[in-house]
Amino acid sequence: MLTPTLSPASDAFRLDHHIALVTGGASGIGAATCRELSRAGAHVLIADLNLTAAQALAEQLPNAKAIEMDVTSFTSIAAAFAAIPKLDILVNNAGIGLVGDVTHTSEDDFNRVMRVNVNSVFLVTQAAFPLLLTSHGSIVNMGSVAGSVGVKQRFAYCASKGAVQAMTRQIAVDYPKELRINCIAPGTVQTPFVEGYLDKYHSHEKEKVRAELVARQPIGRLGTPEDIASLIRFLCSREAEFINGAVIPIDGGWTAA
Repeated sequence: MLTPTLSPASDAFRLDHHIALVTGGASGIGAATCRELSRAGAHVLIADLNLTAAQALAEQLPNAKAIEMDVTSFTSIAAAFAAIPKLDILVNNAGIGLVGDVTHTSEDDFNRVMRVNVNSVFLVTQAAFPLLLTSHGSIVNMGSVAGSVGVKQRFAYCASKGAVQAMTRQIAVDYPKELRINCIAPGTVQTPFVEGYLDKYHSHEKEKVRAELVARQPIGRLGTPEDIASLIRFLCSREAEFINGAVIPIDGGWTAA
């Protein structure tokens, strides 16, 4: 009987010669993802509304390029993709949050969250689709535990992340052999996004609320951007080629509890 040959650890989860685009790539989870994909050998396109920050990150990475992109604008997205001849990986990471239950969420705020968190996934994916079909590429959508369970005071955010999960599964059903698409569902991650939430809503009790955020994740800590980036790298690699249409929690045990 032949024994399967295992690749050396240094060859695992490699993305050499792959072209990857990460929306919201200049900070937080997006920036960590750009670093991780670059470390795996990918050429990274850092797409962000903040071009200055994207350029600063691109200068730190080999084979990286900053692209100014407003993910809510068809015109901005089309202009960016007009200059992209090839794409193997799309990470739909850009997103915003909102605090408020159904009675304290304005129509304008609800529409803004859906526009950034849902419409952007539709618009960017649609623009990238011809390139990804050609390369038999991979898409990773940034979901959240908020798309799987109810989170207090997150009416619009939960609705938006539930939609991201549904879009992921639907595309996987329509294109099961042409490309792969998966959604990851992080718990609370230590990012500028979370710090902004604490500063805006809990400036007088930041450490108390931070402890509450930690406590709802049984593992006993917040996630890190690097935790999330590692999963994204894996899902884009050949080792994950049998994973498609999945929603994968990465939440310290939150949804298991």
